[in-house]
Amino acid sequence: MSFSRRTILAGLAAPALLSRAARAAPVLRIGYQRSSTLIALLRQDGSLEQALAAQGTGLSWHEFTSGLPIMEALNAGQIDVSADVADTVPVFAQAAGARITYLAQEAPSPEAQAIVVPPDSTARTVADLKGKRVAVTKGAGNHFLVLAALKEAGLSFRDIVPAYLTPADGRAALASGGVEAWAAWDPFLTAAQQQAGARVLRDGRGLSLYKRYYLAADPYVAANGPVLGLLFAKLAQAGSWVKANPAEAAGRLAPLWKLEAEVVARANAHRSYRVEPVTRDGLAEQQVIADAFRSEGLLPRAVDTTALAIWSPPVR
Repeated sequence: MSFSRRTILAGLAAPALLSRAARAAPVLRIGYQRSSTLIALLRQDGSLEQALAAQGTGLSWHEFTSGLPIMEALNAGQIDVSADVADTVPVFAQAAGARITYLAQEAPSPEAQAIVVPPDSTARTVADLKGKRVAVTKGAGNHFLVLAALKEAGLSFRDIVPAYLTPADGRAALASGGVEAWAAWDPFLTAAQQQAGARVLRDGRGLSLYKRYYLAADPYVAANGPVLGLLFAKLAQAGSWVKANPAEAAGRLAPLWKLEAEVVARANAHRSYRVEPVTRDGLAEQQVIADAFRSEGLLPRAVDTTALAIWSPPVR
């Protein structure tokens, strides 16, 4: 299924299906993507489900192809919490009037996304992409990486021909010659490098912090603090475990992602997986992202990224 910007923004801006009063929910509904590492591990071992059951709360999982459809579902009251999404996603959601709250963040991982070209490409710098077709996932973190890399090279988004594709379709287009470059994130990025020899033109270092955020629907936050506190603790534990046990983590994720364990281990090395509370000062780059999209005419209206609410975990 494809999502145009108009479709996504219209869905986000639609009146939220949140007529129920804010109250403790008997089931926590989590939206996630295939690349949602920590959620994938918690789904696999069942530890989150068991911990929630002890509190009298059920759990259901809802898979999406990318971050923006997750935000649409979150705003429509179809899910309660989103797994990690790229830093750009809350910006687009906010521009469309979504009622969401920052729940947690993963610390920066700038090397976990990059613009790549085929191994035999003549392109050596981002400037060489002028007039070329570049695959990017609309509204994802790699979208901002492309904007920032082009600006660094003295170009604008209008100097390339964007091809808005999912990660799987982006990689296929790069392999077939349908695009000359592809902006990707892990584990798709490392898989393309290891399996197809994709060459990095520019990664996020010095351009994009590439934080990943967990968000929740405003009405859910109002009445479910204990559930969110438990979820935050389990995510933090899972993140610490991945970094402390890279081989075992790769072995568990490999069959889920249908990738070799070595590829998964290399991809995970690029990610911080350090789950932290969100702070107002730590959101500074969110405004940079919003302004960059707005200046290119890719955001429907200007937004003040400090306007979204922030949930804080209980002090232990």
